[in-house]
Amino acid sequence: MRGSPLHQRPPQADPAALPWAVAAQPVPPAAEFSPGPVKAVPALQPVGIKPAVDQQVARELKRQVAAELHQQLSRLADGSGLEADRATRRQRGRALIEEAVARWSDAYAQTHGIPPTREQDRALAEAVYDLLFRAGRLQPYLDDPEIENILINGCDDVWISRVHQPLRQVPPVADSDEELVELLQDLARQHGGGERSLSTASPTLALRLEGGMRLQALTEVTPRPYVAIRRHRVASATLADLVALGTVDTTLAAFLAAAIRARKNVMITGTQGVGKTSLLRAMAAEIPPDERIGTLESEFELWLHTLGHLRQVVPMEAREGNGERVDGRAAGELTIGELIPAALRMTLSRIIVGEVRSGEVVPMLRVMTNGEGGSMCTLHARAPHMVVDRIAELCLEYGSHMTDSLAYRLTANAVDLIVHVAMVDETAVGGRRHRFVSHVLEVTGLGENGRPAMNTVFGPRPDLGEPRAVPHTPPQCLDDLRRTGFDAGRLQSPYGSWTAPLALRIGGAH
Repeated sequence: MRGSPLHQRPPQADPAALPWAVAAQPVPPAAEFSPGPVKAVPALQPVGIKPAVDQQVARELKRQVAAELHQQLSRLADGSGLEADRATRRQRGRALIEEAVARWSDAYAQTHGIPPTREQDRALAEAVYDLLFRAGRLQPYLDDPEIENILINGCDDVWISRVHQPLRQVPPVADSDEELVELLQDLARQHGGGERSLSTASPTLALRLEGGMRLQALTEVTPRPYVAIRRHRVASATLADLVALGTVDTTLAAFLAAAIRARKNVMITGTQGVGKTSLLRAMAAEIPPDERIGTLESEFELWLHTLGHLRQVVPMEAREGNGERVDGRAAGELTIGELIPAALRMTLSRIIVGEVRSGEVVPMLRVMTNGEGGSMCTLHARAPHMVVDRIAELCLEYGSHMTDSLAYRLTANAVDLIVHVAMVDETAVGGRRHRFVSHVLEVTGLGENGRPAMNTVFGPRPDLGEPRAVPHTPPQCLDDLRRTGFDAGRLQSPYGSWTAPLALRIGGAH
């Protein structure tokens, strides 16, 4: 018997005959191992490629280790009166996994006369660890920094998109839909951020994963479990980083930085996946480090309280209900809109809402109107001219007393700048995804028909083949920006500081 599955051992048989990737019969507990007869299998993977793992074996070992770990931690808690922290659970779990893999490997070698290699033991141990503490067979995709989206339409219909590449199908992440749901339930238990679950009573699940990725899952209301996972590839970007990525030029970056210093209320808009959160995070990096700010999110994605620049951050995360309903609403639920009044009592100079989705837009607009200024949020909108009506639409969800005219007045009084982010996806024609700010609109009060009046400070120039934001009309708040150090002369160039129009395969400059 070996203490670790990673030990060295002399070769005893031809490794090409090892039945490592073959599905076996259901695996009994370690004490009862009696693996079946050897089956014909392909040769081992070439050197440098991770060995395949029998997922049935990995799942059985995961269940064994989970039971042993629960017993150990229960004894520890009874003895000390304290619950084990996450690091302790994982450390003890790792040791138990190595012991379980070693037992299985010994039993396999005794029955078949062919011991697994060190690399195969390690691969099995990592698979069990991922099932117990991480995201199981999803984990390799989560670990790949080039993957932006993972879309799952049932266990065997899995798609990924890499940077500047179209969607492509990849192997299954579970052997059945039931196993996929079990994986999602494990992730919900690991989340640790309130009551989040996936079940008949709670058919939707939204949570953050390690590394800041966001997961949304549906079951029961769909024919199969559906999952969408999005990665924020620019986790700690500054405006300078976004200049390097081509999202903004140095002129617009200087303008946005000055707007933050001048405490302008900013709403960042765009469709899903265009980079609104990354831009919000980059603009927040321009806030003076000693200002006390609050962040409100459905799932933590901004991570301003961990990045280190801001020393006074109060992060708040909404809480889902527990599946039961009391007086027409989910029991235990705490929404962003309900968190805002509490946030206002935390002596905050600014409030940042990760995403405004519903009636919480009204308290957000009131914060912008009544506070010191400098608050920010994001909002889904397909085009900049739709933003005002989109705000009014969400305001109407706040209550029956809300009207279009009141929503327009709230918007005109609260919002100073609307920054719209766009994307041109040319991966289908051999190009790349271009994400960039296309418009900066200044809200200048109420205009005709009681709607907010807007001034296009930055916008595209189709006549020049330039879809990105370049200077158009100086803002009415220019003096406020100049007081924070902005050089108004930057707005004189019709091309901004771009050296050439955006290089597009279709459209653009010719």
